[in-house]
Amino acid sequence: MKFGSQQSDLVSSPEQSVNGSFRKFASGFVRNDLDSSPGQSLDGSFRKSNSVISTHSVSGVSSSSKYFQTSRRVYKGLKDFGRKFIDQELFNQSLDNWISENYGVDQVTGEQTVLKPLFLTDELRKLDLALEGVLFQQLFRMPCSPLASKSAKEDVYHALEDFLHVIVNGLWRTFWRKSGPPPFSLSCFHHPGSKFYAVEKAILRGRLEELRGLALISENGNNLKVHWNQVVELVLFRQNILSGNELKLSVSTICEALFYGVHILISRCLRKSRTISDDSVFIMVFDSKFGAVIKLGGDLSKLELNTGDPYQSMAHWIKCHAEVLLSSVETIWNRLGNANWGDLGTLQVLLATFYSIVQCNGPPRKSISSLASAHSLRLQKRRIECRLAENENAKIPYQQDGYQHGEIVELDHSDNPLVKNTTHLKLRQGEILLLEDQQQGQKSFQIQESFIGGNYFLYGAISLDYPTQLLTLYVGAHPSRLEPSWEDMSLWYQVQRQTKVLNILKHQGVSSKYLPEVIASGRILHPGPCKKQSPSGRCDHPRCGTPILVTLPVGEPLSYIVARDGPFSSDDALRCCRDCLVALRSAATASVQHGDISPENIIRVFNMQGTRHKVLYIPVSWGRAVLEDRDSPAINLQFSSSHALQHGKLCPASDAESLVYLLFFVTGGRMHPQDSIESALQWREKSWATRSIQQHLGEVSPLLKAFSDYVDSLCGTPYPVDYDIWVKRLNRAVDGSGSADRGKMIEEVAMTLRLENVAESSGTSGGGT
Repeated sequence: MKFGSQQSDLVSSPEQSVNGSFRKFASGFVRNDLDSSPGQSLDGSFRKSNSVISTHSVSGVSSSSKYFQTSRRVYKGLKDFGRKFIDQELFNQSLDNWISENYGVDQVTGEQTVLKPLFLTDELRKLDLALEGVLFQQLFRMPCSPLASKSAKEDVYHALEDFLHVIVNGLWRTFWRKSGPPPFSLSCFHHPGSKFYAVEKAILRGRLEELRGLALISENGNNLKVHWNQVVELVLFRQNILSGNELKLSVSTICEALFYGVHILISRCLRKSRTISDDSVFIMVFDSKFGAVIKLGGDLSKLELNTGDPYQSMAHWIKCHAEVLLSSVETIWNRLGNANWGDLGTLQVLLATFYSIVQCNGPPRKSISSLASAHSLRLQKRRIECRLAENENAKIPYQQDGYQHGEIVELDHSDNPLVKNTTHLKLRQGEILLLEDQQQGQKSFQIQESFIGGNYFLYGAISLDYPTQLLTLYVGAHPSRLEPSWEDMSLWYQVQRQTKVLNILKHQGVSSKYLPEVIASGRILHPGPCKKQSPSGRCDHPRCGTPILVTLPVGEPLSYIVARDGPFSSDDALRCCRDCLVALRSAATASVQHGDISPENIIRVFNMQGTRHKVLYIPVSWGRAVLEDRDSPAINLQFSSSHALQHGKLCPASDAESLVYLLFFVTGGRMHPQDSIESALQWREKSWATRSIQQHLGEVSPLLKAFSDYVDSLCGTPYPVDYDIWVKRLNRAVDGSGSADRGKMIEEVAMTLRLENVAESSGTSGGGT
């Protein structure tokens, strides 16, 4: 069975070590530098097993498909050993007593005597989160009585084939590629070394009773002949895999799985060009209800080849030099023959298949961790949907009993906590704001939450017209309060001035997914009658004329992420640098500089367009942007450029210099609190002179060190930053793209709430720069 075609590509992303305990065993037939790491053997003791994880492949096999040479003597000895090692019953006899003694639960201590779990619960939970929304649908049901008749056994193999087909297809298009078929096929087999058949062909030839299971095969170009060294993972099907009435594998089931696993490892070692790691293999065992996963791995160079009894030799190797790990036995199919997707049993099969594909094809384009991290955003959207469903028929806070639906009435200010303290306008969860936008008319938004950091002027909100999209809502200060309060003046920058800057970018044709976009802007329409004399005027109501800005997207600030999760990895730092440079380059085409680059003003966003999941880092808070010489940037003692601190102005490289300080901070660089401009300038001068910033970034990535050196050469000069060349280099590092045009593209942001023309509304006019 071959796999069908899929749809569009996913964005590449590096994967970490396979499961935290997925070890690489040294092989006498593989030339590589190896490190030592402990591996657990079947008898419960920890033995040294050499471990290596390539920088290009999770499995330790180079993605360039290198050829590993084996001496002719060793090659011939191993080949002869494989030919002799054909009797499964003799192998069982040499191993079953040892397995019986060591596999199970100690009667005295009540603890499992042999094996640690093959998969940690956290691994399975993370995979479950990563696969949210991925459809797995088995069409062929598993018969309840698989061997009752010939037709029932045909149904068994059809169901088993369909089950594996759905798993491989789902994993491939989720983590590797959307387009093109997976480079695998499914075939059935009779015994080790036998030919592989399609299930239909085996049925037509009347060989159904001889089948032992199915194999996932890595396709080898145009060569139609399939060899055992192309087996990615093996699936055994038995009438019953349990040991009596206990929910554990029978000894004969374990022995059979190990027998086939040994043959696969030997076959891989005998292949001259190895694209599949030859150190370990996953074998799955099923009956019509239950299933489990067994992993066999070890250093075959320690196998004694020159013995008269290959079975005792192999048994000795498994006992002393191999690693055998077993998963728990779990229910796979329910009484109706449907797979229990999302339960432990199927998750174990999914994770084993994922690791098997990683061994064969290298790391995925999208990691499990990155997809699982988008769960919080999906959860947030679900909460929004639930709130809307609960409040669908509820009255909005401004309505009172006895008034017609839609009528705006005035609340009793003496009982309204929102107007008791008029210093700051604080909004409550569930409250609905009516916004007057000159371009779009009246728009309604419902407050969902106050964002991280306790900023009562920054909220998460939804439009009642498009309730599934979470938006950022800025609430400005009432115009009458701008003079006495410096904090209220900062709100003016956040709302009125940021609206002006974002509209300038839009009107000059600057549109990028790395820049925020205005969804709506205007004034609050307060409850009760309004006594303003003109459309642009204001009455004495505490909310009248309060400006509002609504933008997209929504994300977490880097300051919060670092405090919660710790320093960024090299990959995250490179992506953050690339994304910020693309945004700064786009703004520079309109002669706009950000002027306030800091961890609070860069957000991380999970792009959820369609089925794609991509992390974006987006500069926000453009209210202090510099549009002309008379504009002054924000002063931040830790992140402002030296030129901004000295002169109160930006030089062409000031944003890039602030970005270097930001990268230094998010990657774990130590930044001492500064109490004055003088001390901040002294820290900068000392850090650049001693090259401590470059040295720290060099430990994270040589490319970031080169970028910091480049910025150092531009600091305080009139020369502009060459964004194009650095975006191009960072694109190669982040996405593996060598295209010079990839980084230059200004991408349109597709969103359902896009405005045709967003102009500066009455609530944002007259502010100047």
